[in-house]
Amino acid sequence: MVVPKQPAPSAEPAQAAQPLSPNVRRHLGQNLRGLYADTLAAPVNQRLEALIAQLDKPKR
Repeated sequence: MVVPKQPAPSAEPAQAAQPLSPNVRRHLGQNLRGLYADTLAAPVNQRLEALIAQLDKPKR
């Protein structure tokens, strides 16, 4: 099996990503909320609830 050679890292600094426009951010937010709405509305598993309760306890 021949593994392709990876290109050498560039010596030039990477350009900073441009911020997303408000329209793109709004579109992404709406779609993510739609995808995760069912998950956020679902009841929490008892085991997960117990683990969360342990995190809430102060350390000794």
